[in-house]
Amino acid sequence: MSVEVVQSLDRTVRTGLGILRDLFNDYRPRDFAIRFWDGTIWDSEPGQPRRFTLCLNHPGSLCKMFWQPNEVKLGEAYIYDDFDIEGDIGAVFSLADYVTNLSTGFTRWLRYGARLLDLALGGHVWKLGRAAKLGGRLHTKKRDKRAVTFHYDMSNEFFALWLDKRMVYSSAYFGALDDDLDTAQKRKLDYICRKLRLKPGERLLDIGCGWGGLLIHAAKHYGARALGITLSSPQAELANELISREGLSGRCSAKVLDYRDIHEPEGFDKLVSVGMFEHVGEAKLSEYFRRARRLLRPGGVFLNHGIARAMGNTGRRGPGFVDRYVFPDSDMVPLSSTLRIAERAGFEVRDVESLREHYALTLRSWVRRLEAKYHDARRITDEATYRIWRLYMSGSAYEFQRGRLSVYQVLMVKPDRGRSGLPLTREDWYA
Repeated sequence: MSVEVVQSLDRTVRTGLGILRDLFNDYRPRDFAIRFWDGTIWDSEPGQPRRFTLCLNHPGSLCKMFWQPNEVKLGEAYIYDDFDIEGDIGAVFSLADYVTNLSTGFTRWLRYGARLLDLALGGHVWKLGRAAKLGGRLHTKKRDKRAVTFHYDMSNEFFALWLDKRMVYSSAYFGALDDDLDTAQKRKLDYICRKLRLKPGERLLDIGCGWGGLLIHAAKHYGARALGITLSSPQAELANELISREGLSGRCSAKVLDYRDIHEPEGFDKLVSVGMFEHVGEAKLSEYFRRARRLLRPGGVFLNHGIARAMGNTGRRGPGFVDRYVFPDSDMVPLSSTLRIAERAGFEVRDVESLREHYALTLRSWVRRLEAKYHDARRITDEATYRIWRLYMSGSAYEFQRGRLSVYQVLMVKPDRGRSGLPLTREDWYA
């Protein structure tokens, strides 16, 4: 853009362009374009393909995005349409990292802070009532139920838009990069059952069963007698409906129940928890593993599938965007902490496997499917909800890709007087 062209622009656009040039002076490669509210485009640098376009919808968007920026401010500016993202939304997160990590010293703010405030007027009123407001002591049964229902009770129909046909809401297991989601999720369910070495007639407890995909697979293909628990009534209702359709009502079921309220004197042969572990909270992990151990019969096996924060990833201070708008009270702890607490509870850790790359692939698939169903999503929910989930899942894929988050399957046993009951090798997992 030449000097003559810049001088001919509207004053607010000239101001905005100057701010952005200051902000992104050191960012490379600048493989994105910015479209201003009047249609003016500041294109990607020469020779760089345009991966996405940042669309600024009004002058005030710059102030809402870049005045003392953090992930919550940037996220809220997006979900309430101060700016939009055209193209590959996953490519925008390296730029967001750059912005939130900029030095906020006096000299930098003096350089463009006044100009941002000059553009502050305009835009939408932020509807902050959408953010989770739970109240009460952290990780009590009452608060945990409110946190879970905030996330899962939105609409079964909404989740069905972009999940696979079994409605499995956790990392799939890909055999190849071009696997379709249904194939990869079926492979994951089967892989879990093989890791547990499920046998006909064995009692299986699924802690956090979602919409029952694993319950159905374990009962139908492995002959297990399976019980699933969830804190979401809509999930349990649909899970039992799907179980009934498969003719499996006598062999598996889903209940609305907190894991702390399970009382099963007979115990279970196998336990599994997939994608629920992140809701427990580090302070409650000792109780979580102790209760799981008590529920298992001697020689029983527990597979815990959960997201972990990388040891060097200390996270940001205060609640982030996901905490406020998606997963309130979620708590991702390093794998080493999980293993230490599980062992203290009496479990013997037998196998640990990272599926980090698989979750990045899963999330990108979910985003593509959601984007393809944009109009249906708007019919079921609204624009802000669609944007929250598009941003959340794209950002999560970026975190897994960068290695800040991972997901692990940890296989543990409750030894029977030293006997694990497990074969010498894992060959049967891959047969």
